[in-house]
Amino acid sequence: MLSKAIVPLLFTGLFLTACLSPTTEYMRIAPGIWRGVLELEPYSVPVGDKDSVFILYEQFKDGDLPFNFEVQYLDDERLVFTFINGEERIRCDSIRYGRDKSQARDTFNIYFPEYQSYIHAAVRGNAMQGYWEVSTRKDYRIPFRAFAGQSHRFTSLNEPPAADLSGEWAVLFGLDSDKPPEKAIGEFRQEGNRLLGTFRTETGDYRYLEGTVQGRKFWLSCFDGSHAFRFSGVINGDTLLGEFRSGKHHRTLWKAWKDPSFQLADPLALTTLKAGAPKLAFRFETPEGDTVRYPSARFDGKIKVFTVMGTWCPNCKDEQIFLRDFLQKNPELAAQMEVLAFAFERPGDPGRTRQHLQQYRERLQLPYPVVYAGEAGVKEASKIFPQLSSITAFPTTMILDKSGNIRYIHTGFDGPATSRFASFETAFSAQINGLK
Repeated sequence: MLSKAIVPLLFTGLFLTACLSPTTEYMRIAPGIWRGVLELEPYSVPVGDKDSVFILYEQFKDGDLPFNFEVQYLDDERLVFTFINGEERIRCDSIRYGRDKSQARDTFNIYFPEYQSYIHAAVRGNAMQGYWEVSTRKDYRIPFRAFAGQSHRFTSLNEPPAADLSGEWAVLFGLDSDKPPEKAIGEFRQEGNRLLGTFRTETGDYRYLEGTVQGRKFWLSCFDGSHAFRFSGVINGDTLLGEFRSGKHHRTLWKAWKDPSFQLADPLALTTLKAGAPKLAFRFETPEGDTVRYPSARFDGKIKVFTVMGTWCPNCKDEQIFLRDFLQKNPELAAQMEVLAFAFERPGDPGRTRQHLQQYRERLQLPYPVVYAGEAGVKEASKIFPQLSSITAFPTTMILDKSGNIRYIHTGFDGPATSRFASFETAFSAQINGLK
């Protein structure tokens, strides 16, 4: 295990690379492509009658959630890990080395600072073994292993696919739940055996998924340091029947079919302004110690963009990057705008939460304040904004005109992994230009 002196770094975010001699043999991690695996428990689904949703047992026998990453050396001492999900590349350079004296093994931690999670692994030759832990979740640790030189994700086989899954699919999640199923649209692109895509829902998207189609079976996965997703399924005629795993805490069944008329709810209609509601008013303090009040001179005569988010939320991170880039690309509009992010965070020490928010803002280079607004949860967020009918998703974004009237309330975010990202950018630009 790492020494106790390292433990506080998991929370303070002071992710420093240790200065070890380049001749120290246990620093030698094989460069190149690796195949990593998070070990989930197998999920057995009973086979019912011919019309019920079923999953072939052998499809899940390993209980693995695989992903790929690349190890690159910057010089004799420094290296970076790049995690690969389809077209996405996540660079991790916050690495800490240690030594497991009980087993005489060399260890290291790979940190995902934005999400307060890390991979701890011991390395021996071309293999790693350890776990992935989310610091903000209680007892949330999943076994991890990895092998160098393996570029496949799920399998190296190339069995001829039974169908081409490219296109849009109507999807229902939660078929094994007593609650109404969740609607989604699957967007897939198949290239031979390789399968890429995502799922759009009414609260966001599942980001960059990558996998394979083998005969009638298919798999997709994503690991970004915050979420660990695995979608598995079978092709049953013109229908897809599948299972969804999110880490070790959530699993459910889903089905999909082609239906051009299938639509998700309008993101501008899910959260509305209550009739006769008073205008927004709040007072928060930034992690840097500045007080942000509304209304105040800071916001007078400006277009205001208020976004409800959480640093644990990859969709929120996508939106923060979008807002940052929008302000940089449109300096004339930026001069007429004030953006403020309201962070709802998982429970923890308030001091560490403030420090984490400050580091989050610095790492993403956000040119606007991020304030701590409360604990993560749509109920807590709805209490802060009683003027709204309800907040149902992170992120939820409000656009106010120069007079302080709420003109748009957008639920969720269609990120860069979706086909709607470009149209969202166009619509957002039109909304801002219409208020200038």
